[in-house]
Amino acid sequence: MLCQFTPDQPGQKTLADFGFPKGVYPVGRLDMDSEGLLLLCDEPGFNHRFLDPEQGHPRAYWVQVEGEPDEVALEKLRSGGIDIQGHKTRPCRVALLGNEPNVPPRDPPVRFRKSIPTSWLRIELVEGKNRQVRRMTAAVGFPTLRLIRVAIGGLDEQELAPGAWRELSGEERKSLIGRAGCS
Repeated sequence: MLCQFTPDQPGQKTLADFGFPKGVYPVGRLDMDSEGLLLLCDEPGFNHRFLDPEQGHPRAYWVQVEGEPDEVALEKLRSGGIDIQGHKTRPCRVALLGNEPNVPPRDPPVRFRKSIPTSWLRIELVEGKNRQVRRMTAAVGFPTLRLIRVAIGGLDEQELAPGAWRELSGEERKSLIGRAGCS
């Protein structure tokens, strides 16, 4: 599904298919090749305040990569400074997951090669440039095959089924508003 309300191509599934009220919009985006948690909001200006690079809110991803990253590659990701289209990445948290996370199969499935193993990482960033995670893993020699956002701004919704949604609790809303520098 495309994380916007108007399709880029005829027949493309978008957020409009879910019947959200007028004035609701995505806070940040996931590209067509990515999956996972998406935050929606109806408060004007929240998107800009929340996504302001100075706020540095965390977002976490499970990332399936081609190959088995060694400690050198993981440290390059962690330390930051990877050049992505003229932008140097900030330091981030990166951990190699011991097991494949329990996620539904992807449609369409990721490419599979018998002779090349895959690994899963958890990457937590405080910035979000266009296709940043994909570009970071490719820059250290381990292309991303599957990317799933599992947390944003302190919200972690792994129990939500794909396509499901819920309203935030008062405490969650208060926490996000605080992170966005709102009163």
